[in-house]
Amino acid sequence: MQIKNNCFIVTGGASGLGEGTARMLAANGAKVVIADMQAEKGEAVAKEIGGVFVKCDVSQEADGQAAVAAALKLGKLVGLVNCAGIAPAEKTVGKNGPHALATFSKTVTVNLIGSFNMIRLAADAMGKNEPEATGERGVLISTASVAAYDGQIGQAAYSASKGGVVGMTLPIARDLARSGIRNMTIAPGIFGTPMLFGMPQEVQDALAASVPFPSRLGTPEDYAKLAKHIIENDMLNGEVIRLDGAIRLPPR
Repeated sequence: MQIKNNCFIVTGGASGLGEGTARMLAANGAKVVIADMQAEKGEAVAKEIGGVFVKCDVSQEADGQAAVAAALKLGKLVGLVNCAGIAPAEKTVGKNGPHALATFSKTVTVNLIGSFNMIRLAADAMGKNEPEATGERGVLISTASVAAYDGQIGQAAYSASKGGVVGMTLPIARDLARSGIRNMTIAPGIFGTPMLFGMPQEVQDALAASVPFPSRLGTPEDYAKLAKHIIENDMLNGEVIRLDGAIRLPPR
């Protein structure tokens, strides 16, 4: 799948992994729709890269449809990269009682249902494309986390939501195979994103040192490089790739 002159949607594209991916795609000649709830930041990034911003709650059907419609106005929609997500921390039973059900529900709604909502809508549009020489009509990339496998204390909701993203990777790829649409997932380890940069510096340093090699925080550019390879390598389909420097998370 070619990046140049084609259209891509990046959810969560106003910051972090999504912003890094949006910038990579634009640098390689793509037309990019940034779908995010952060209007001011999203509009600024879109302006910098020559893209379009759409305020989008990925869990809402109408918002997802608006993002797809914006992409189709730019040209041929061939790619979706799902980076929108939230990561609350709460124990199953804590000092104040049981885990808030609303927190668990919201996490699954945004991270899992939101990813699936965007996948189904983008795939429906991609299925109408004329196929490339390879037979491809599109490529979908979602973001899970190593927490799907090594969930830590306080991550029940987050791990469940990301485990769902992992679990639906293969069946979606199989569903869409006859349409020539690939579906992949990246499971990042400890990455330097706004979410992590809100932590104290000593915590950030300790997390970076816990990565076997390279012993540093992952960057949005690291994520974007893998996303680029997935887009361009048509044998990558139905798989989850850990991007984690060989880390395995301890309980806490």
